[in-house]
Amino acid sequence: MTASTTCRTTGLRSRTAAVGAIAVAGALLLTGCGDQTKKDNGSESASTSAAPLADKLPASVRDKGVINVGSDIAYAPVEYKDESGKVVGIDLDIAAAMGKQLGVDFKFQNATFDTLIGGLAAKRYDIAMSAMTDTKDRQEGIDADTGKKVGAGVDFVDYFTAGVSLYTNKGDDQGIKTWDDLCGKTIAVQRNTFSHDLAKDQAKKCKDDKKKALKIEDFATNPEAETRMRSKGADVVSADYPVAAYSVKTSGGGDYFQIVGDQVEAGPYGIAVAKDNTELRDALQAAVQAIIDNGEYEKIIKKWGVEDGAVTEAKINGGS
Repeated sequence: MTASTTCRTTGLRSRTAAVGAIAVAGALLLTGCGDQTKKDNGSESASTSAAPLADKLPASVRDKGVINVGSDIAYAPVEYKDESGKVVGIDLDIAAAMGKQLGVDFKFQNATFDTLIGGLAAKRYDIAMSAMTDTKDRQEGIDADTGKKVGAGVDFVDYFTAGVSLYTNKGDDQGIKTWDDLCGKTIAVQRNTFSHDLAKDQAKKCKDDKKKALKIEDFATNPEAETRMRSKGADVVSADYPVAAYSVKTSGGGDYFQIVGDQVEAGPYGIAVAKDNTELRDALQAAVQAIIDNGEYEKIIKKWGVEDGAVTEAKINGGS
């Protein structure tokens, strides 16, 4: 959810959506990812004694053997429940591979996206991992709408890159090809996501002509936004490109939606960690870099057909 409390760079940097990747992603995504998540909570047992990076973890985490993860588990294919109710997705597979390096289980706990950073601050979770875009505002605890500091901020360990896409009901693109075409339309978005921020910025551009104002409807989850569009209550939905591509490929057997235009504003997904938890942050960075270096990361990315978003370096706070 390229997402919230987020300020972004002002201009839309267009990035061509790889049409072939959509088809590959859809085909691979339909297979699910059960092999990486042996427990219903999305974690995989790992032996601390056999884990090469276990000694990098804080002793408290190493002793309990679990990293609790706050996540909005309704954002397929990044994290979602499959038909059996099992939590699966790109983040789940990456976390499981990291768990092998660190000798701990990653236990995913469901929450709405706009509560994740607050939950992290309240110590309900050790980390937040939920297609969350690493931005300067989040790093510094700045509210994107007011520009005021509202929290301590978080550190990020970056592990993927994704842009934002627009999609409409299939066969009804409303003449939308770019964000500037949204004036006079209604957009449905998940609340406090990067898409929500882009929509607010576009609404400012459209506001001079009341007849062409952009109306924004925000929802707790992306599926709710899609339902609103399906019922003709909105003209268009915006979401991260992997999510949009998955919905286009799978919803209604591929008959419900279509992507319009190119993806824009590519930015890094980051694992969020409290500012004062630098030891855990550094251990996570080492684990992400280890699975990049040993090839496990590449296998996961290829499995889900999202090679376009792969990174080669696990940066800390690489977002702008």
